[in-house]
Amino acid sequence: MSQFTATDFQRRAEAHLAGSYGGFLDYGDYRANPGMSVIDNLNFRDAAVLVPVVDEPAGARMILTKRTDSMRKHSGQIAFPGGKLDPDDHDAASAALREAEEEIGLPRHFVEIVGTLPSFPVPTGFRITPVLSVVRPGFALKPNPDEVDYVFDVPLSFLMDPDNYRLGRAQFSGRERNFYEIPYEGHRIWGITAGIIRSIYERFYE
Repeated sequence: MSQFTATDFQRRAEAHLAGSYGGFLDYGDYRANPGMSVIDNLNFRDAAVLVPVVDEPAGARMILTKRTDSMRKHSGQIAFPGGKLDPDDHDAASAALREAEEEIGLPRHFVEIVGTLPSFPVPTGFRITPVLSVVRPGFALKPNPDEVDYVFDVPLSFLMDPDNYRLGRAQFSGRERNFYEIPYEGHRIWGITAGIIRSIYERFYE
């Protein structure tokens, strides 16, 4: 079996989540920045993003969006569909499914939730929970033009290849930080999104 099918992704994720493999400090951007301090802010807003892995016969693909330049937070960046938890959301998965419907028109009945990665804080004041999912094909997307410029997808095999990552360095909040970026067909995947994808690689495939 190919290791880059949606079925194998789900198997790896479920096996990992059933064990004890550490929190967000052990993976992704935090691993790339040993000793990086955790943001201390008691006023975080809880948010969730959907990590949609589409079950394609030729190999699984991960859906990403390009946010509009008019968004207040993370404008113009490559992102997973997602946003803050509303009072009516039961949990992070409910919020992620709702946001995916609102942002890109992904019907929730095509989506199977696999599990969630540990939540992590970001400087913009949110505590984000990545919600892992497998999406069966046959859906038609309709991006919300107020939030999303366009939607594209990337082969899971590309994202899970460490040779496709670059480690950049820049100042954040007055300190030099390492950060991951993943160039793909003219897209620059970086920031929170690249950090989540890198965490998935380190947790499930490394």
